[in-house]
Amino acid sequence: MQIREGPARRAAPSAAGALRLPMSAMMLAMFATMASFYVAGRLWQDAQNRVYLIKELDRRTGQGQSAISVDDTLKVVACRQQGKRLASLEMELAAAKHEGFVGKYTPETNGTHSRKKPLIVIGIMSSFGRKNYRDAVRKSWLPTGSMLKKLEEEKGIVVRFIVGRSANRGDTFDREIDDENRSTKDFLILDDHIESDEELPKKTKSFFANAAETFDAAFYAKVNDDIYINVDTLSAMLETHWDKPRVYIGCMKSGEVFSDSTHKWYEPDWWKFGDGKSYFRHASGEMFVISRAVAQFISINRSLLRTYAHDDVSVGSWMIGLAVKHVNEAKLCCSSWPSASAYILDYKFP
Repeated sequence: MQIREGPARRAAPSAAGALRLPMSAMMLAMFATMASFYVAGRLWQDAQNRVYLIKELDRRTGQGQSAISVDDTLKVVACRQQGKRLASLEMELAAAKHEGFVGKYTPETNGTHSRKKPLIVIGIMSSFGRKNYRDAVRKSWLPTGSMLKKLEEEKGIVVRFIVGRSANRGDTFDREIDDENRSTKDFLILDDHIESDEELPKKTKSFFANAAETFDAAFYAKVNDDIYINVDTLSAMLETHWDKPRVYIGCMKSGEVFSDSTHKWYEPDWWKFGDGKSYFRHASGEMFVISRAVAQFISINRSLLRTYAHDDVSVGSWMIGLAVKHVNEAKLCCSSWPSASAYILDYKFP
């Protein structure tokens, strides 16, 4: 009998072949999992960086929320850092000039003309309704017209009446000052300040800030509009302080802090001056002088510098925390010198 053979059986897969397919799938799965973790980690890190940058911008700008992109955030942070560095370099440059690294009267060339940097910018604090005081100043010690220009060019002394703007911008008060300035050209009008007797400390701060940005002078002075100034004696006195890069010059004084609201010299923040209620040493408000580096500091930090009830106390408070040389200059004390050629200040006008 013939036996028929059936179809040939397929050979059973070996053990090695049986494990190869599951192992390949497992390695693929592990690789995919690791790749997923890597991508997720990078995305998380990028998100954390973005959150940090946004929080940093909020901290620097004082805003609760940030509505700009991360790229803009980076630009803002970089610009702020550059701005701080530039401000620091400007103060260092001003200090270097005072220390003699740059000539005292360095000519600046503008086209075919050259000019000397001013020795001092004097700001005479005036206000609306005080034209008679300004006229008295012009008739006594402040020249007008071409002689005013000559004072600036030959002696390096720039003098300007300092006036703010009216609360009702463009009203009669503003127009009168603008008309007077067109005639005399001896004003520095503070467009960022509202004129008010109660805001004199802020006005003084605005003057120093604007003057430092407008004039590249060695010194800046604030003076009242009822004071007579001997400009020659003032110039000679300032020449003795060229070696002081950061200087604060005035008739230094102290005195009682008045907590009685009815008193003429009432100080609302009297409690900040301690139990003794005595002011720190500061220059009298009739006139005081600061060097360029100090004026630049005021300009850069004007939004951070607080003011008190009186401008002389306010400026003195800013000087306490700085490496500034306080100079008690007797020549800036009114009528303290017997010789007319020796003093700088005098009460000239009623």
